[in-house]
Amino acid sequence: MSPEQVVLPYATWPSPVSTSDVARSGLRLGFPTVLGEEVWWTEDRPAEGGRTTIVHRDAGGVRRELLSAPWSARTRVHEYGGRSYAVVPGQGVVFANFTDQRLYLLPTGGEPRPLTPEPERPSALRYADLVVHDGQVWCVRERHDGDRVSRSIVSVPLTGPLTGSTTGATTDPAGGSTGGSTGGSTGDPATGSPAGSGAGGDEPREWITGNDFYAFPALSPDGEHLAFVCWDHPRMPWNGTELRVCRLADGTCWTVAGGPEESVLAPHWRDERNLYLVSDSSGWWNLYLTEIHGGRPRPLHRADQEFAGPLWQLGAMPYAPLADGSLAILHGRGDLRLGVLDPVGGTLTDLGVPYDGWDAVLATDGRAVVGIGYGPALPRSIVRVDISTGQTQELRRDAGEIPAPAYLPSVRAVEIPGRFGREAHAFLYPPANPEARGEGPAPYVVFVHGGPTGHSMGALDLEKVFFTSRGIGVLDLNYGGSTGYGRAYRERLRGQWGVVDVEDSIAAAEWLAGEGLADPARIAIRGGSAGGWTVMAACCGSDAFAGGVSYYGVSSLAAFSATTHDFESRYVDWLIGPQDPVLYASREPLALVAGVSCPMLLMQGLSDPVVPPEQSQAFADALAERGVPCTYLTFEGEAHGFRRAETRSAALATELAFYQQIFHL
Repeated sequence: MSPEQVVLPYATWPSPVSTSDVARSGLRLGFPTVLGEEVWWTEDRPAEGGRTTIVHRDAGGVRRELLSAPWSARTRVHEYGGRSYAVVPGQGVVFANFTDQRLYLLPTGGEPRPLTPEPERPSALRYADLVVHDGQVWCVRERHDGDRVSRSIVSVPLTGPLTGSTTGATTDPAGGSTGGSTGGSTGDPATGSPAGSGAGGDEPREWITGNDFYAFPALSPDGEHLAFVCWDHPRMPWNGTELRVCRLADGTCWTVAGGPEESVLAPHWRDERNLYLVSDSSGWWNLYLTEIHGGRPRPLHRADQEFAGPLWQLGAMPYAPLADGSLAILHGRGDLRLGVLDPVGGTLTDLGVPYDGWDAVLATDGRAVVGIGYGPALPRSIVRVDISTGQTQELRRDAGEIPAPAYLPSVRAVEIPGRFGREAHAFLYPPANPEARGEGPAPYVVFVHGGPTGHSMGALDLEKVFFTSRGIGVLDLNYGGSTGYGRAYRERLRGQWGVVDVEDSIAAAEWLAGEGLADPARIAIRGGSAGGWTVMAACCGSDAFAGGVSYYGVSSLAAFSATTHDFESRYVDWLIGPQDPVLYASREPLALVAGVSCPMLLMQGLSDPVVPPEQSQAFADALAERGVPCTYLTFEGEAHGFRRAETRSAALATELAFYQQIFHL
């Protein structure tokens, strides 16, 4: 211990990180694009109510915000959104505007103008996963018609819109879908319309329909074929998908890879006849190459590692073909590392970059790669990597000023022994402060990620530093069912939600106490969304925790399935099973609330379309009826995931006060 440190109660140490520092951080950098020396990306602005803007860094290194308020480049497809913009070389950018969900063209030096027609109902037509090809924007369109939600792949001319509506799509009886009979790479001989336009002119044209979900529209280099990924309820994209190819001239479609028990993602054309793809047919998301007219996909590098992440947001590509024929790739167990793969010889070489992990989204112009890297002492950052030299250039950080290194926890990956001999993965963030130290084991909070098919990464996170610098340790748990550790690890949660995640959370608390790291009487648990479910369920079924914090958590299964958005409306079928009152009552926190004996803090956005406020309200009411201490905070205008700086600051301050109270500090 440093002689300058003074002994102070845990959770009261002086910290340079304030709630406003955390609230202003978390720009949620996303979806980079690179063309030569120019780079684009999106970033959320908590200080501007969570508005999403597009940032451009020119060849001279000057960074400029392209989209001013009130415009916001955020799509609501699947409610989780995804890639909401695309660069139109020499013209500007196309983006989906959050308020009305229409596509707009923002010309260089000009003002946004709409490309898609205004729907009859607000936000009834939504667009994501944008790709620009030959004067058209190809993308996934989501249509809301009353209680019915449908999706298709459409092309949108950069000259639109006109009044009226035309489509050329028909349904493929084989279970896929087809393009219309008009148009192709050479145009429609009957009407003279250019490829991808409808008979009425500059209107969006529907090419592919018939499945419940679509992702990754990709045009072949010659424009004759469209590759895409599709799947249907009740599957989620990490359960089973199909990679299909459609010949645009006549609408013929066929399946290239995938199926009900194989997750295929991220197609990219190598040439006119061959596709790269990611498949978990081996039990891990690995890279493959396949010929579109037959034959089995050929593995490029077999490894018990992941080369992709779960498809929660549309448009993320986890690899990028380079000009010399090699591939910039991400791979690893847990966090993903950046490397270069020779697709002919199968040799994989890691790049010696200072970023230990990367988001599963890469962009390249063939020479340089741009991604989002991070490390234990490095926040998520837009990073440009020169592949030939390995030199990196940080273009933008997720957080502003970072505390001195002595305030940062020494993060390490740990494996926690659980029930039946299985192990769970986690990242340990012990308390750290050069000015203060505590006596005896520290209080800890077990963080539980959402999803539940998600992954917590080992990145520098000011929210965690906010706690660790005050003397509260954090264990960020990747319970069974998390991504990053292969399909078998994901499948642990199949039919076992509310069992495996809860058991692993309790095992995490027991491990912290058993290792002498945490005071067993001062361990709390917190999580959001599906993580909020685990928090409530763990507090219902165990006395391992001194308190629980749920952000917009699920408490009742039948109500959730009936009221949540379409993307996750059948997710519970896989996580637990088709609706069965007896089975549901044995798992859901609302039915098991009598088992809660510790204080709870519940926080909820009142505009949440994913987990409606009634979920938190019902659990808070049930706790109040039993006399269990519960604080329930709601926030007007917040949806699923708090975006506004003032909300984030208030929630964090309340959470710290809650821990200080339950830890008796």
